[in-house]
Amino acid sequence: MKAVAVKKGQAEPDLASFWEMGTLRCDICGDEFLILHNPGFVDKKNAEKQAHWLEKVLAEEHEREKKHPDRIELPD
Repeated sequence: MKAVAVKKGQAEPDLASFWEMGTLRCDICGDEFLILHNPGFVDKKNAEKQAHWLEKVLAEEHEREKKHPDRIELPD
């Protein structure tokens, strides 16, 4: 796994070595997600693209009345 979004406040010991690339807040419910990258794949531009992708995914989950998972694998 190269990149993942984790809901803030969740303990994720297997991701302890991952680098925090930013935080994204769901516009609808306010949940916050940390965007984390594997140290071997840290890429600021990619993190920005992933944030835009995640924004759409979170909005779609609300449209389908689904709860956000605690962890979402991000595309490369």
